[in-house]
Amino acid sequence: MDDSLSFESFFEGASKAAQKAMEDHGRQEYDEFALHAGVAIERLAKAVLVMRNPLYLVEMRNGNADLLLYFGGDLELDTSKVRTVGAGEALRRLRRMGVLPPDPDLDLLIELRNGTAHTSVGDQARTLLPTLSETVMILLTAVGTNSREFWGRWARTVIVSVDKQLDEIRRDVEIRIDQARHLFEDRFKDLPEGSKERAMQAPASFLDALTISSITMSGRQGLESVLVKLPCPACGGRTTVTFVPIGAPFESLAAATVSVSSLACPLCGLELNGSEEVKASGVDVTKAVLPSSVTASWTPTTPALLDTDDLHEN
Repeated sequence: MDDSLSFESFFEGASKAAQKAMEDHGRQEYDEFALHAGVAIERLAKAVLVMRNPLYLVEMRNGNADLLLYFGGDLELDTSKVRTVGAGEALRRLRRMGVLPPDPDLDLLIELRNGTAHTSVGDQARTLLPTLSETVMILLTAVGTNSREFWGRWARTVIVSVDKQLDEIRRDVEIRIDQARHLFEDRFKDLPEGSKERAMQAPASFLDALTISSITMSGRQGLESVLVKLPCPACGGRTTVTFVPIGAPFESLAAATVSVSSLACPLCGLELNGSEEVKASGVDVTKAVLPSSVTASWTPTTPALLDTDDLHEN
């Protein structure tokens, strides 16, 4: 039988597709996530089938026994003529064998991958990360392989995504932190040594280059928000945590009551909204040092005059 139809080939292909799906999800490319997640499940399902018996890969069509004999090892065929079952049929066979339970979310994921679902791929696929994780866990158990071998660096993220002991906010935030951390590391894969360290030390924006640790944004009716730099839970760089007043905009910070509004890291792209998400990230906002007051002034500037001599008609 062709090596591409071996357990090792199906398993390796499933692993690569699954890890690619995790990267897609982290970049919010949910259409690509559905594609790669569906491929991962199909290939891992076929790995289970071929491990049980290569004949379970046979596509039953038109009563032709050639494929049956081929997978049984008693007939040679041109590889271009070899067909295996599709994803849907592979899952149906595993369910009849008692390996997989019925799961409408899994069926939806396969439909999204095949482009047969009557819905927006991105909107639906975004919520199907736990479905991918749970299905893969079941299939890995069936072949006796641990998650680390299959998922690589994403093993912890997958465990978190199916951890029922965590509330929904905590689970979602931890997944996003892992995704931001891995994607941040990917940015420096092919760059010279020390590039990441220099990027973390350099000011990421004009606000980072200022000498004061906090910036107070001021509106007509008083101070509206305070931006404070704290360690990022994903990449370890300096992330911006925004505090807002409780109630109406306040006139000073001396006796103000504030609440965390958001977190945004310019280095790894992690974004959290609301006090519950920031708290779930583990960022210790009590270490934020709020200034008693901040005064800033500036003068309006106008752009340089346009030199009309440089304009040319096309």
